[in-house]
Amino acid sequence: MNISRITDNYAVSPQLRIDEIAHCAELGFVAIICNRPDGEDPGQPSVSDIANECVKSGLAFHHIPVSGMPIPDEAIREQRRLIEASDGPVLGYCRSGQRSLLIWQASA
Repeated sequence: MNISRITDNYAVSPQLRIDEIAHCAELGFVAIICNRPDGEDPGQPSVSDIANECVKSGLAFHHIPVSGMPIPDEAIREQRRLIEASDGPVLGYCRSGQRSLLIWQASA
């Protein structure tokens, strides 16, 4: 798992695997935001499978799917709201981590 810390409250990652979710909780994350549309790539874990594993691990889960540019303003505002409302560090992920970083940069 390749996590890049952006701030004390936000980090980004490429696609998470189901077996990495519990480790995210161990690292201190309290919420995960998925910025990928479901089924974007063959073999990608489904949003529902990731969400279920988050629940098992005590993590909040949010889905803000983004594809293409420009990033919709609504997605930027919602991502910012979730990060600001969180009571601890949030991990955003997408295919490579780039979209999750761009959404954060746009909201800063």
